[in-house]
Amino acid sequence: MTTIAARKPGNFRRKLNGVWTYVSKPQNAILLVLGIILTVTTIFPMVTILEDTVAVHPGSVDAATGAADSQFQALGGTYTTYNWTNLFGGSITTRVGRERVTRSVASIYLWTPLMNSVLISIFACFGAILYGGVFAYLVTRTNLKFKKYLSSIFIFPYIMPQWTLAVLWQNLFNSNAVTGGNDGLFASLLHINMPHWWCEGLFPTSVVLALHYAPFAYILIGGIFRNMDANLEEAATILNTPRWKTFLRVTLPLVKPAILSTILLVFSSAMGSYPIPHYLKLNTLSTQYVGMRGDRIGQASILAVIMMVFGFLILLVNQRTTSGRKNFTTVTGKSGQTSVVNLHAGKYILAILFIITTLATGIMPIILFAIETFLPNPGDYSFLTHGIEGHMTTKWWMTAENVTENGMYGQKGILYNSEIWNAFGGTLLVAILCALAAGTIGTLIGYCVSKNRRSKWAAYVNNMAFLPYLMPSLAVGVAFFVFGSNVGIYNTYLLLVLAGTVKYIPFASRSALNSMMQLSGEIEEAAIIQDIPWWRRMLQIIIPIQKTSIISGYLLPFMTCLRELTLFMLLCGQSKIITTMLGYFDEMGLYAFSSGINLILIVVILVFNALVNKLTGASLDAGIGGGK
Repeated sequence: MTTIAARKPGNFRRKLNGVWTYVSKPQNAILLVLGIILTVTTIFPMVTILEDTVAVHPGSVDAATGAADSQFQALGGTYTTYNWTNLFGGSITTRVGRERVTRSVASIYLWTPLMNSVLISIFACFGAILYGGVFAYLVTRTNLKFKKYLSSIFIFPYIMPQWTLAVLWQNLFNSNAVTGGNDGLFASLLHINMPHWWCEGLFPTSVVLALHYAPFAYILIGGIFRNMDANLEEAATILNTPRWKTFLRVTLPLVKPAILSTILLVFSSAMGSYPIPHYLKLNTLSTQYVGMRGDRIGQASILAVIMMVFGFLILLVNQRTTSGRKNFTTVTGKSGQTSVVNLHAGKYILAILFIITTLATGIMPIILFAIETFLPNPGDYSFLTHGIEGHMTTKWWMTAENVTENGMYGQKGILYNSEIWNAFGGTLLVAILCALAAGTIGTLIGYCVSKNRRSKWAAYVNNMAFLPYLMPSLAVGVAFFVFGSNVGIYNTYLLLVLAGTVKYIPFASRSALNSMMQLSGEIEEAAIIQDIPWWRRMLQIIIPIQKTSIISGYLLPFMTCLRELTLFMLLCGQSKIITTMLGYFDEMGLYAFSSGINLILIVVILVFNALVNKLTGASLDAGIGGGK
């Protein structure tokens, strides 16, 4: 008994020493703290959504009819299963003409929006990979002309706000005869009224999403094409293998990982997209949630849970594909040259074709937004056939007083409108704080995970940091909306920064992890031998060596936050940041103000992007071959 009792303090002391030894290493202590913080800030808001699906909301359907639910009464009137049972098993009777038609609640509020969301995600993946992948192949593996210009402008649709191409589509193809309102360019100039399925609905939404996310495919697939070992294709050529067979059996398997990554990223992003389906009148889970959160709050939260489930499934698929990925190697080593396909006359024909398409998706939105702000009736392009005189005005920019006539609705011009510039200042504040927080945390995660590569806790923290990126933006926004409302920080910059930081940490963590994995441990070990403290090693050794990747980890959240709408639109009032003001001006019918805000955002983002490229040499298309 004495021997056993004597051993217990020794065992406890040994474990305590082991814990102290573990946390005494900075990377372990930081990883432990960040893991706890990420768990709380990522999982807890998601748990609040689950609770929201069974909570009773005053003034909502569940509050009005939940009293009849036995489960509601059993739990003392706090929770109810009505939201779930009604959404999946309830029915609604409506009058169509003189007849009364009964339809299931699920078919109206769930299955149709869910099907549309899945379809646009699938079509966006297919279109983005086809368009971006083909362009990546032409830039990296052929003698296509004007590569530098095309590569730079091809990424514009992704740099711009997501809804830019949707508004462009409306300005091009809408007509009074089909969609109502003013005639677009096709109807005004060519007197062509495009059919309704072309103007609104599934087709234009899928096309616009594909164009917006095509730069994803270009960057990911183009990087593989650029660094591909030419020996593999040369070996097939020596064996007289046809070029098409070489492409299918050799080239395509090599780019399969990039294609899978593109599918996962585009699918998750398209699933949670709100602005594009909203502008193009398609009922998806995102637009349905916004429509339901007034009188069916609990059932709307169920839609958010469904979107979160898709995010978890995408994370699982990502884990399976990355862990089981095949490696392709050659015995002779890596070739120093890349085989280039000679397009002959096609190098000019295809270049002209891509110049036209990139002008339409990259330059035309800027021009049309600028023109819209000078039209007396935005969307009316009759000046193209009747002349500019009498069809242009500067009132949307230069009106210095509050006026109610001339369609101003008591608003000052954009240049004198303090609400717009205050919201723009709020956007800059949120973007800067999100960039600082997400960039710092992401850099620390990348450093700590690279130092603990075989640790299960490091893998958990890495996955937890990456999970919000694979979650649809609206689902993350809903999670923080419920969380912020419960803790009393709704409509504050704190909630916006918190949501933005959690959502954008993956940008910095992945960038830092990739760079830190390439850094030899001997560099830091030499500093440790000389008793240099950790913070000095980071500031004077590690950060200067990997400054390009670390700077990118700060800049990507900043650039993305400037144009973010889906994530923030539920978290604050319409005048808090500039992107949420778009909905207010659209509701007021002040479309010139919306166009002006879009123009300001695009110009600011492009200026910042150009400055970043000039000062750091970093570019989204760097290393793909666009510089040649």
